[in-house]
Amino acid sequence: MSGRPTLTQALWRDHALSRNVLLFVALAGTIGSIAAGLDHPRAWWLLFLFVPLLLITVIDLAQTHHSLRRNYPGSARLRWFFEWLRPFLRSDIVESDLDGRPFSHDERALVYARAKGDVSTHPFGTELDVYSEEYEWLPHSMAPTRQAERYTRVTVGTDQCSKPYRAARLNISAMSFGALSANAIEALNLGAKIGGFYHDTGEGGLSPYHLKHGGDIVWEIGSGYFGCRDAKGHFHPEHFRERAGDDAVVMTEIKLSQGAKPGHGGLLPGAKVTAEIAKIRDVPQGEDCLSPAYHTAFSTPRGLLEFAARMRELSGGKPVGIKLCVGYPHELFAVVKAMVETGILLDFIVIDGAEGGTGAAPTELSDRVGMPLREGLMLARNALVGTNLKGRVKLAASGKVNSGAAIAMNAALGADWCNAARPFMFSLGCVQSLRCHTDTCPTGIATQSLARQRGLVVPEKAERVARFQKATLDALHDMVVAAGLNTPDEFTPDSLRQRINASEMRSFDELYPFVAPGELLDGARDPRLAAWWRQADPESFARRA
Repeated sequence: MSGRPTLTQALWRDHALSRNVLLFVALAGTIGSIAAGLDHPRAWWLLFLFVPLLLITVIDLAQTHHSLRRNYPGSARLRWFFEWLRPFLRSDIVESDLDGRPFSHDERALVYARAKGDVSTHPFGTELDVYSEEYEWLPHSMAPTRQAERYTRVTVGTDQCSKPYRAARLNISAMSFGALSANAIEALNLGAKIGGFYHDTGEGGLSPYHLKHGGDIVWEIGSGYFGCRDAKGHFHPEHFRERAGDDAVVMTEIKLSQGAKPGHGGLLPGAKVTAEIAKIRDVPQGEDCLSPAYHTAFSTPRGLLEFAARMRELSGGKPVGIKLCVGYPHELFAVVKAMVETGILLDFIVIDGAEGGTGAAPTELSDRVGMPLREGLMLARNALVGTNLKGRVKLAASGKVNSGAAIAMNAALGADWCNAARPFMFSLGCVQSLRCHTDTCPTGIATQSLARQRGLVVPEKAERVARFQKATLDALHDMVVAAGLNTPDEFTPDSLRQRINASEMRSFDELYPFVAPGELLDGARDPRLAAWWRQADPESFARRA
């Protein structure tokens, strides 16, 4: 057939009835309603049903932007309805208990149960395939511990820090006001206050909602220096001193990168920079708010340490650390080598895994950039142990930590404590609808809509936050006791076992290199670690030849 397609062809050819069924139904219904209404006045109400349907189908038929709607007037819109409904149907109906990404139904159900104070035990045995290559486990002892302390804490702060902090083994990871609603921030902080653990602000600034209830705060400072910046977007010492001196702020954290979008900055459009956001972030109202991919306060490993030391002084001696998703191993080694050579120490390092979450990120960065948590954690552990800094400089892990088992497994690889973000969102009621970036979060957590935030009642959700954290640490204690240990610090790399295939299992110290204390300084046995150490330059993030 040649020539341009016509409206007649669209209406009467090539499965015309199935393609235009709603148009024909609406047209017939409208005509029938008018005819019936002439004899039966009560039939006029049918026009309220058929006339809108007719208008929609005619609009679809005439518009030129969507081919599917043009060829299937009216009925094509059902595709968008089911696409909107798909995450909910998949999460609650289609997926099995162990399927689902990024968190399975069972993983979410565990958090929900603990947050609500329900029984979180599991009947009839594990649903995991213990002979699959994905299975991993921790050993238990024939002589479980009798008197292991239930809620141990970690003292954070080197001898260069005058106000050390005793951190819980599980805390709230970085989530900014703006990404989360005011009610969500309040509930998280009140939950942290009730439970005695800390709440990381994220890089969006120190908001009144973080401070309202007095829970311990770790103030995260990103490349935008929000809340402590000058008019040009550079670090402002006096603004930082004023806010970091608040009693609620117990530590500050320099964000170098995050797992979900490592090496990527962000832009908050001017339309979203309200008067409140502008005040919190120290930015002009109504103007685009840029968070660049790079820091302007330093450009070398030595410069990073000098900046951290300055922040520690300005905050009155509170601990200062860094958070990063590991990329090039030699860069992390360069920071540690700079600590060795300068004597300036960080108080802590948080390793964020590539599996970490965010409100929105480019797909390519989320899927293909950055080192997963375990590899990054083992690298940081080796860097600190190999330079005799482990213990003085504390190490934390962040990335899909939703259970006591996850904390124990990270402890085996060197983590002193863990941070979690999405599991604490689950404790607030998040249903993993995957609408964080649309401002239409159905539970009022990841939205600035006041109407949607109303569904999140702060006092009730705060109790859930505290219950989840406590129940998870209770589960961690059970694992410590079963392993015959006294604290999570006694888990070691040989505690974590990985199945290789159906007939072979190995411990992590058999699969990966783990250095002895001081080994990097003396010459690492593993050639990869030795090469990364040689490439590390405390004066540059570039690879040393």
